[in-house]
Amino acid sequence: MFQFKQFTIHQDLCAMKVGTDGVLLGAWAEGGNHVLDVGTGTGVIALMMAQRFPDAQVTGLDIDEGAVLQARQNVSASPFRDRVEVLHETIQHFASQPSFDSIVSNPPFFMDSLRAPDRQRNTARHADTLSYDELMRASFHLLTDDGTISVIVPSDYRRRMDDAALFAGLFPCRVCAVSTKEGKPPRRFLLAYSKHPRPFQPSLLTIGSEAYCHLTKDFYLNT
Repeated sequence: MFQFKQFTIHQDLCAMKVGTDGVLLGAWAEGGNHVLDVGTGTGVIALMMAQRFPDAQVTGLDIDEGAVLQARQNVSASPFRDRVEVLHETIQHFASQPSFDSIVSNPPFFMDSLRAPDRQRNTARHADTLSYDELMRASFHLLTDDGTISVIVPSDYRRRMDDAALFAGLFPCRVCAVSTKEGKPPRRFLLAYSKHPRPFQPSLLTIGSEAYCHLTKDFYLNT
Protein backbone atom coordinates (compact mmCIF):
# COMPACT_ATOMS: atom_id res chain seq x y z
CA MET A 1 0.00 0.00 0.00
CA PHE A 2 1.20 3.51 -0.83
CA GLN A 3 -0.41 6.45 0.93
CA PHE A 4 -0.64 9.82 -0.79
CA LYS A 5 -2.13 12.99 0.67
CA GLN A 6 -5.54 12.60 -0.96
CA PHE A 7 -5.74 8.93 -1.98
CA THR A 8 -4.30 5.49 -1.27
CA ILE A 9 -2.79 3.07 -3.78
CA HIS A 10 -3.05 -0.68 -3.19
CA GLN A 11 -0.75 -2.62 -5.48
CA ASP A 12 -0.86 -6.32 -4.55
CA LEU A 13 -2.58 -7.27 -7.85
CA CYS A 14 -0.30 -5.18 -10.05
CA ALA A 15 3.06 -6.19 -11.52
CA MET A 16 4.48 -2.69 -11.56
CA LYS A 17 4.44 -0.94 -8.21
CA VAL A 18 4.29 2.78 -7.49
CA GLY A 19 7.65 4.34 -8.30
CA THR A 20 9.32 7.68 -8.77
CA ASP A 21 8.78 7.60 -12.56
CA GLY A 22 5.01 7.46 -12.31
CA VAL A 23 4.83 10.11 -9.61
CA LEU A 24 7.07 12.44 -11.59
CA LEU A 25 4.95 12.05 -14.72
CA GLY A 26 1.68 12.52 -12.84
CA ALA A 27 3.00 15.70 -11.23
CA TRP A 28 4.59 17.11 -14.43
CA ALA A 29 2.24 16.29 -17.31
CA GLU A 30 -0.04 18.86 -18.89
CA GLY A 31 -3.74 18.34 -18.29
CA GLY A 32 -7.09 19.36 -19.70
CA ASN A 33 -10.78 18.53 -19.53
CA HIS A 34 -10.29 15.03 -20.95
CA VAL A 35 -7.24 12.99 -19.96
CA LEU A 36 -6.20 9.52 -21.11
CA ASP A 37 -3.74 7.43 -19.05
CA VAL A 38 -2.27 4.65 -21.20
CA GLY A 39 -1.05 1.63 -19.22
CA THR A 40 -2.64 2.89 -16.04
CA GLY A 41 -1.38 0.06 -13.81
CA THR A 42 -2.41 0.85 -10.23
CA GLY A 43 -4.16 4.01 -11.44
CA VAL A 44 -1.74 6.31 -9.64
CA ILE A 45 -1.14 8.66 -12.59
CA ALA A 46 -4.85 8.81 -13.45
CA LEU A 47 -5.64 9.76 -9.84
CA MET A 48 -2.86 12.34 -9.75
CA MET A 49 -4.22 13.96 -12.91
CA ALA A 50 -7.73 13.97 -11.44
CA GLN A 51 -6.39 15.67 -8.30
CA ARG A 52 -4.40 18.28 -10.24
CA PHE A 53 -7.18 19.12 -12.69
CA PRO A 54 -10.51 19.31 -10.83
CA ASP A 55 -12.58 19.65 -14.02
CA ALA A 56 -10.96 16.73 -15.82
CA GLN A 57 -12.62 13.49 -16.81
CA VAL A 58 -9.87 10.85 -16.74
CA THR A 59 -9.83 7.51 -18.56
CA GLY A 60 -7.28 4.83 -17.71
CA LEU A 61 -6.46 1.96 -20.09
CA ASP A 62 -4.66 -1.28 -19.30
CA ILE A 63 -4.43 -4.68 -20.96
CA ASP A 64 -3.76 -6.61 -17.74
CA GLU A 65 -6.87 -7.82 -15.89
CA GLY A 66 -5.19 -7.65 -12.49
CA ALA A 67 -4.09 -4.07 -13.09
CA VAL A 68 -7.57 -3.06 -14.24
CA LEU A 69 -9.15 -4.58 -11.13
CA GLN A 70 -6.56 -2.93 -8.91
CA ALA A 71 -6.95 0.48 -10.52
CA ARG A 72 -10.73 0.29 -10.28
CA GLN A 73 -10.47 -0.52 -6.57
CA ASN A 74 -8.09 2.38 -5.99
CA VAL A 75 -10.31 4.76 -7.95
CA SER A 76 -13.45 3.60 -6.13
CA ALA A 77 -11.84 4.35 -2.75
CA SER A 78 -10.65 7.81 -3.84
CA PRO A 79 -12.34 11.23 -3.75
CA PHE A 80 -12.17 11.26 -7.56
CA ARG A 81 -14.29 8.17 -8.26
CA ASP A 82 -16.90 10.16 -10.21
CA ARG A 83 -14.32 11.53 -12.66
CA VAL A 84 -12.08 8.52 -13.35
CA GLU A 85 -12.94 5.35 -15.26
CA VAL A 86 -10.67 2.39 -15.96
CA LEU A 87 -11.09 0.26 -19.09
CA HIS A 88 -9.65 -3.15 -20.00
CA GLU A 89 -8.45 -2.07 -23.44
CA THR A 90 -5.41 -1.41 -25.62
CA ILE A 91 -4.78 2.01 -27.06
CA GLN A 92 -4.35 0.37 -30.47
CA HIS A 93 -8.01 -0.69 -30.43
CA PHE A 94 -9.45 2.07 -28.27
CA ALA A 95 -12.43 3.46 -30.20
CA SER A 96 -12.66 7.17 -29.55
CA GLN A 97 -12.82 10.43 -31.45
CA PRO A 98 -9.90 12.90 -31.20
CA SER A 99 -11.16 14.28 -27.93
CA PHE A 100 -8.31 14.09 -25.39
CA ASP A 101 -6.57 17.29 -24.33
CA SER A 102 -3.92 15.26 -22.55
CA ILE A 103 -2.52 11.74 -22.91
CA VAL A 104 -0.09 10.46 -20.30
CA SER A 105 1.88 7.24 -20.36
CA ASN A 106 4.67 5.60 -18.40
CA PRO A 107 5.22 3.15 -21.25
CA PRO A 108 6.95 -0.24 -21.28
CA PHE A 109 10.55 0.36 -22.27
CA PHE A 110 12.55 -2.88 -22.28
CA MET A 111 13.06 -3.77 -25.94
CA ASP A 112 16.20 -5.88 -26.08
CA SER A 113 16.50 -7.47 -22.64
CA LEU A 114 15.69 -11.00 -21.49
CA ARG A 115 12.18 -11.82 -20.30
CA ALA A 116 11.45 -12.66 -16.69
CA PRO A 117 9.43 -15.77 -15.77
CA ASP A 118 6.52 -13.58 -14.62
CA ARG A 119 4.16 -12.99 -17.59
CA GLN A 120 2.37 -10.09 -15.90
CA ARG A 121 5.63 -8.30 -15.17
CA ASN A 122 6.85 -8.87 -18.72
CA THR A 123 3.69 -7.27 -20.10
CA ALA A 124 4.16 -4.23 -17.90
CA ARG A 125 7.87 -3.78 -18.60
CA HIS A 126 8.50 -4.91 -22.18
CA ALA A 127 7.45 -2.97 -25.26
CA ASP A 128 6.15 -6.02 -27.15
CA THR A 129 2.54 -5.10 -26.37
CA LEU A 130 2.93 -1.34 -26.96
CA SER A 131 5.75 -0.04 -29.10
CA TYR A 132 6.66 3.64 -29.07
CA ASP A 133 5.51 3.87 -32.70
CA GLU A 134 2.08 2.46 -31.82
CA LEU A 135 1.74 4.76 -28.82
CA MET A 136 2.53 7.85 -30.84
CA ARG A 137 0.39 6.94 -33.84
CA ALA A 138 -2.61 6.23 -31.64
CA SER A 139 -2.00 9.39 -29.64
CA PHE A 140 -1.94 11.52 -32.78
CA HIS A 141 -5.40 10.19 -33.63
CA LEU A 142 -6.81 10.61 -30.12
CA LEU A 143 -5.44 14.07 -29.27
CA THR A 144 -7.33 17.29 -29.87
CA ASP A 145 -5.62 19.77 -32.18
CA ASP A 146 -3.88 21.53 -29.28
CA GLY A 147 -3.53 18.47 -27.03
CA THR A 148 -0.30 16.96 -25.73
CA ILE A 149 1.06 13.53 -24.90
CA SER A 150 3.44 13.35 -21.94
CA VAL A 151 5.72 10.37 -21.22
CA ILE A 152 8.71 9.39 -19.11
CA VAL A 153 11.51 7.23 -20.54
CA PRO A 154 15.02 6.12 -19.56
CA SER A 155 17.65 8.48 -20.96
CA ASP A 156 18.95 5.94 -23.49
CA TYR A 157 15.45 5.52 -24.94
CA ARG A 158 14.81 9.20 -25.53
CA ARG A 159 15.92 9.12 -29.17
CA ARG A 160 13.59 6.22 -29.92
CA MET A 161 10.65 8.11 -28.46
CA ASP A 162 11.57 11.31 -30.32
CA ASP A 163 11.78 9.38 -33.59
CA ALA A 164 8.45 7.65 -32.98
CA ALA A 165 6.80 11.01 -32.27
CA LEU A 166 8.30 12.58 -35.39
CA PHE A 167 7.13 9.74 -37.64
CA ALA A 168 3.62 10.09 -36.17
CA GLY A 169 3.55 13.83 -36.87
CA LEU A 170 4.15 15.06 -33.32
CA PHE A 171 6.64 17.69 -32.18
CA PRO A 172 8.49 18.02 -28.85
CA CYS A 173 7.02 20.82 -26.75
CA ARG A 174 8.47 20.15 -23.28
CA VAL A 175 11.65 18.37 -22.20
CA CYS A 176 12.86 17.80 -18.64
CA ALA A 177 16.01 15.81 -17.89
CA VAL A 178 15.85 13.99 -14.53
CA SER A 179 19.00 13.13 -12.62
CA THR A 180 19.40 11.31 -9.32
CA LYS A 181 22.22 13.55 -8.09
CA GLU A 182 23.44 17.06 -8.83
CA GLY A 183 26.02 16.99 -11.63
CA LYS A 184 25.21 13.42 -12.70
CA PRO A 185 23.96 12.58 -16.21
CA PRO A 186 20.17 12.30 -16.47
CA ARG A 187 18.66 8.88 -15.83
CA ARG A 188 15.20 9.74 -17.14
CA PHE A 189 13.52 12.22 -19.48
CA LEU A 190 10.07 13.70 -19.08
CA LEU A 191 8.89 14.44 -22.62
CA ALA A 192 5.79 16.08 -24.07
CA TYR A 193 4.70 16.25 -27.71
CA SER A 194 2.03 18.20 -29.59
CA LYS A 195 0.61 18.33 -33.12
CA HIS A 196 2.10 21.77 -33.76
CA PRO A 197 5.61 23.10 -33.00
CA ARG A 198 5.90 25.21 -29.85
CA PRO A 199 8.87 27.14 -28.51
CA PHE A 200 10.20 25.60 -25.30
CA GLN A 201 13.21 25.68 -23.01
CA PRO A 202 14.56 22.30 -21.81
CA SER A 203 14.81 21.97 -18.03
CA LEU A 204 16.66 19.83 -15.51
CA LEU A 205 15.28 18.26 -12.34
CA THR A 206 17.26 16.50 -9.63
CA ILE A 207 15.55 13.95 -7.38
CA GLY A 208 15.35 15.28 -3.83
CA SER A 209 16.03 18.89 -4.83
CA GLU A 210 13.90 21.86 -3.82
CA ALA A 211 12.34 21.89 -7.29
CA TYR A 212 11.51 18.17 -7.00
CA CYS A 213 9.90 18.66 -3.59
CA HIS A 214 7.87 21.57 -4.95
CA LEU A 215 6.70 19.50 -7.93
CA THR A 216 5.52 16.60 -5.75
CA LYS A 217 4.43 18.49 -2.62
CA ASP A 218 0.70 17.96 -3.22
CA PHE A 219 1.13 14.18 -3.20
CA TYR A 220 3.86 12.90 -0.90
CA LEU A 221 2.95 12.86 2.78
CA ASN A 222 6.36 14.07 3.96
CA THR A 223 6.39 17.25 1.86
